[in-house]
Amino acid sequence: MTTREQTPIDAVAEAYVDTYARLDPIAATEMGVAGHDAEMTDLSPAGHHARADAARSTLLALEGLVPADATDELTLAAMRERLGLELELHAAGENLRDLNNIASPVQGLRDVFDLMATDSESDWAAVSSRLQQLPGAVEGYVESLRLAASRGQVAAVRQVHEAVQQAQELAEADSFFTSFVGGAQVGDALRADLERGAAASREAYGRLAEFLRDELAAQAPEQDAAGRERYALWSRAFLGAAVDLDETYAWGLEELARVVAEQEAVAGQVAGPGATVQDAVALLDQDPSRRLEGTEALQRWMQETSDAAIAALDGAHFDIPEPLKTLECRIAPTQNGGIYYTGPSDDLTRPGRMWWSVPPDVTTFNTWREKTTVYHEGVPGHHLQVGQAVCARDTLNSWRRLACWTSGYGEGWALYAERLMADLGFLDDPGDRLGMLDGQRMRAARVVFDLGVHLGLPAPERWGGGTWDADKGWELLRSNINMPESFIRFEWNRYLGWPGQAPSYKVGQRLWEQVRDEYVATARERGDEADLRAFHAKALGVGALPLEVLRTAVLG
Repeated sequence: MTTREQTPIDAVAEAYVDTYARLDPIAATEMGVAGHDAEMTDLSPAGHHARADAARSTLLALEGLVPADATDELTLAAMRERLGLELELHAAGENLRDLNNIASPVQGLRDVFDLMATDSESDWAAVSSRLQQLPGAVEGYVESLRLAASRGQVAAVRQVHEAVQQAQELAEADSFFTSFVGGAQVGDALRADLERGAAASREAYGRLAEFLRDELAAQAPEQDAAGRERYALWSRAFLGAAVDLDETYAWGLEELARVVAEQEAVAGQVAGPGATVQDAVALLDQDPSRRLEGTEALQRWMQETSDAAIAALDGAHFDIPEPLKTLECRIAPTQNGGIYYTGPSDDLTRPGRMWWSVPPDVTTFNTWREKTTVYHEGVPGHHLQVGQAVCARDTLNSWRRLACWTSGYGEGWALYAERLMADLGFLDDPGDRLGMLDGQRMRAARVVFDLGVHLGLPAPERWGGGTWDADKGWELLRSNINMPESFIRFEWNRYLGWPGQAPSYKVGQRLWEQVRDEYVATARERGDEADLRAFHAKALGVGALPLEVLRTAVLG
């Protein structure tokens, strides 16, 4: 492949990545940008202002630059959309009030250590440096939360209570920080530094828990709903596109009914004519050939399933770059029930990884339920989508490869990939197909939940009538998610505290399918063969663009 020459627009994008990595070292580690693992992000109001200023100055630097080619045109459109939204969120104070049960600094300050290399003394020295700086980051975070509170911007009290519990757990003597540094094979001096850093981090989380419990909780509203104005902003941020929220809610109700009907039909194939979904689930859960006991067995099965998918898809449906043929499947050190993917580093020395955070009360796993999740997080899902962009060094600048992330593109693709695997015959087993539909049903239900609760929309009589609230939403989730109650409770809290994110999966899938269908229709109008392999290669080759920009990239 011919290496594309850097353009002035590329140069601005590269400079922005360098600046952003310096201003947000946690993000640098997540992106795999080297050189910042020993540093910590400033979470104070001053830190947020500095990152907003970087976005603003980058947009100004792009003014007047003429795109040299189609790649430049997409970069320009994507940077204006992404950085523009970052400034909108900053102006609205959203970064100052950031607090929820899954994706706020409460979790991020700890989770970044999962991504750090620990193979050498120099790696551990970087860990030690970051641990020593964590208390300062917590102080800055508290300063931001206080400023937001003075403006009347505080997360719902439910989220504050969840954060208190998580912070308290990380403050315990036997918390993650203790076990993490306890495994270091280093000299005595560095070990002492690591232990001091771990102790300081535990103490910092203790102070955070105290602040949240004793100060912020008293100022937190009872109401979970974000309201239409905040929700519309976050919806655009997660999708990279503006959608009609009321039409999307109505579609969500229809899509949920459609998926339930499809699942009921497959249930009959699993458990016989007239069987309910519950009958089929019970039968599949009792099948010893579909059951795994313990996390070691789960990890082995994840790895085997992922490896088999890569081998089967490569060359037949996708051209998978050689570095992406390695995907590490791991059990996460946390126990909150999440399943997630972390991408490879820029230099590919850190491979892509699939993480499974297993709650302490969950010891049995069912393969029929989880095979589709491996496809979602691995190949052809996140690992292919994220990793392919990282590998596109010859055609895309660093911002496009590493820093441009849109949930609707990434999560929408991963959900699209699940359905694609069914279409390609990888889920022909009725049990595995029921599992895929189980996941689709959950994603459809949370479109209804998220929009219904946060916008205060009318609830169907089946779910209590009147206006949606958290309690009615709980019954909706319980009726449509076949998972342990601890998992559903975590998800319920997640949707309440992270408005607009959960629907980006299913709505993103919808937008992906619309773009694909338009691509196919256009090809047929020209008399060309509708080549889905070519569509996938083209759409994945441009990186995680905002979905409105993706449409332009694929359809012109």
